[in-house]
Amino acid sequence: MRKMSKSLGSAKLGVCLFIAGFIFLSDRLSKFIVTETMRIGDVVCVFPFFNIVRIENTGLTFGFLSDVIHPSLLVAASLFVIAALCVWTKRNRQYMLPACMIIGGAFGNLIDRITSKAVIDFLDFHLLTWHWPAFNIADSAIVIGLAVLFFVSYGEEES
Repeated sequence: MRKMSKSLGSAKLGVCLFIAGFIFLSDRLSKFIVTETMRIGDVVCVFPFFNIVRIENTGLTFGFLSDVIHPSLLVAASLFVIAALCVWTKRNRQYMLPACMIIGGAFGNLIDRITSKAVIDFLDFHLLTWHWPAFNIADSAIVIGLAVLFFVSYGEEES
């Protein structure tokens, strides 16, 4: 378990920067396509369980505290998290890969907050009338990065 979790977390800086850049560019491109082809609230049914829907989220994850927290505070918090992750990862290189996934996603959402004061969400999974809150590629990278970070750090504690 220790060997596998260590290899999941550690990677060369160049590879991690490539991954962060790829996540950032994929997120930006997908949001560009959605904003150029859809109006807010438009829905495109892709599969019986999946829609593309254009939503602008002014709050935290899943719209929590929308219109309560000032956008500049969210920008400042995002910049702080990105900077803290960069410093922390420099000292904890075994966590570089998941940290770069989080950083790439955070930069994608940060650009939205700076340019439009809201994050563009568009991936909508649902089961009948129950909908998971819409999200985007940046959100996915952040969640996957956090899961890998947890897995790697948990694997180290076990050994």
